[in-house]
Amino acid sequence: MLRFLPLLLVLLLSPSRAAALGVPLPRLPANLPPPVQQTLEQTGREVRRLRERTLLREHRRWLEADPRGAPAVRSEVVAIAPDAAPLARAQAAGFQVVRESRLAPLDLRIVVLRAPDGMRVRTALRRLARIDPDGQYDYNHIYLGSGTLGGVPGETSPHGSRQAVAGVRVGLVDGGVDASHPLLAGVAVQQWGCRGNGQPEAHGTAVASLLAGDASGGARGGELFAADIYCGEPTGGSVTSLAEAFAWLARERVAVINLSLVGPPNQLLESLVGAMQQRGHVLVAAVGNDGPAARPLYPAAYPGVIGVTAVDVRDRLLPEAVRGDAVDFAAPGSDLWAARPGGDRTPVRGTSFAAPLVARLAAAEVRSPSPGATGRVMQRLASRARDLGPRGRDPRFGHGLLSADARAAWATRMNED
Repeated sequence: MLRFLPLLLVLLLSPSRAAALGVPLPRLPANLPPPVQQTLEQTGREVRRLRERTLLREHRRWLEADPRGAPAVRSEVVAIAPDAAPLARAQAAGFQVVRESRLAPLDLRIVVLRAPDGMRVRTALRRLARIDPDGQYDYNHIYLGSGTLGGVPGETSPHGSRQAVAGVRVGLVDGGVDASHPLLAGVAVQQWGCRGNGQPEAHGTAVASLLAGDASGGARGGELFAADIYCGEPTGGSVTSLAEAFAWLARERVAVINLSLVGPPNQLLESLVGAMQQRGHVLVAAVGNDGPAARPLYPAAYPGVIGVTAVDVRDRLLPEAVRGDAVDFAAPGSDLWAARPGGDRTPVRGTSFAAPLVARLAAAEVRSPSPGATGRVMQRLASRARDLGPRGRDPRFGHGLLSADARAAWATRMNED
């Protein structure tokens, strides 16, 4: 059983390297030895930390780390609805107004300030707290996808279920989507972001296919509103970009929105989540892959967000999946194929790919934003969930397993005996 460990680490830490080697994701045996289990639990967290460290190292001109080590836009402070007087005092102290956004649908106003030259954001926040003790200021944090992809271009999945599923109207905040992919045939894809110059990206395309696509590749209808907050830029995935994406989805009155991204707590993100929920939008988010001992990850950990964890083909929780109060439901999150830009498919693993399977069920329950929608959807989904683990809701599986039937349609070769 230990022979699987080096291969799995290569795949999780560097999916592109695995693809170049032509190595498929391995099917793990049951009852893993404790050392292997512990290593797998740590691997998810290390994957994200490695991505963060790589971003910070390669784009140090544009990014800096917060006290937790999470990446944020260098020298930028996000101010939430600052009053005119403290804003003027901040400018007198050397802060510059970079841009201002009025998110009319959400009744939010944000101002991005640039700290004085040579001042780190940590110091800038302390300075602003003295200038405006009642104000709300935070990092312009970066949020990253919560899963791994790997495989060989041109591979095809085995024939899964050919039964078409009724189309849904659903939103996505992620990377760019390859709207021409066969798995999205018949889906009306409305794209936003990148000033109209966005490019399809692997994570966004994979999540989109699981959220709105058809594994058989047949036309199935439905509408996908896909917001690209990355745009291939070093500062892609910032909370301010996420704010603009939320405003667009609110204007389009998209009831259910999938968020397969994770990061630290942030005052602007918390305000955005509250504003969207107040308007009756349902947010479904991946809980993350940092392991059972990890701190909660956001936005899934905010109250009212439907947090989704991931299980394997035997309905075992993925070792790297986050546990805790944020977990509301479990869904298949390994041994799945999803779309890859250019018409191919790729194996995927992680809570990023379990979340859209739950979000599409939620989208079938509510067609337009309405007060109390999250509570109603949660209740309906809970009534359909298959209890796993201890009786009742628990911090590993939440209310239980949803979308188990999706596994057959999106299954990989590894499920074949």
